[in-house]
Amino acid sequence: MLTVSGLCKSYAGLAVLTDVTFTLFPGEAVAVVGPNGAGKTTLLKCVAGLEEPDSGLVELDGAPLRESDPAVRAAMACLLDDADYFPDLSVVDHLTLYAHAHGTPDVPGTVASVLQELDLPADQLPVTLSSGQRHRLGLASCLVRPRRLLLLDEPEQRLDHAGRSWLADRLTKEKASGTAVLFTSHDPDLIAAVADRQISA
Repeated sequence: MLTVSGLCKSYAGLAVLTDVTFTLFPGEAVAVVGPNGAGKTTLLKCVAGLEEPDSGLVELDGAPLRESDPAVRAAMACLLDDADYFPDLSVVDHLTLYAHAHGTPDVPGTVASVLQELDLPADQLPVTLSSGQRHRLGLASCLVRPRRLLLLDEPEQRLDHAGRSWLADRLTKEKASGTAVLFTSHDPDLIAAVADRQISA
């Protein structure tokens, strides 16, 4: 599904990514590991088309990946850094709009299921949520829409032990449904539970 070939990226002459090459198949999860500042988030942003690499190629389904391509946007759900929210929409309205925008079948049923799964307060505004709840809203935004590829930057952050167990189980189910998962993480338990392979940034 995803092929990354010879990806290089630098900032102000400092190399952040050097010749990163890997493939990702449907139903497979690859964990990007490394210390803070190693380039993990930069790699995901390059894969998502949000950062332009200095050299190298990112391909989705055998074609160069362009973030503006409707087919790419339909295939890829991303949680990178802190997600942006609609400040004047409640949690349920936010997720409903997001699901409608991506053509989700049975929007009310999908949104209700994800709200329950992530224990989110439906009627609150994002600004009133705790940091952990806002992170779960970001995850929920990925789960209410169709997807073939999940890009997740440290999805375990701000989740408690029960939340991390849920995340491992959810990502395992995503793989079983054929979704490919590319994620960064500092959690060895999550990596062991979910990742089929690891790459270093």
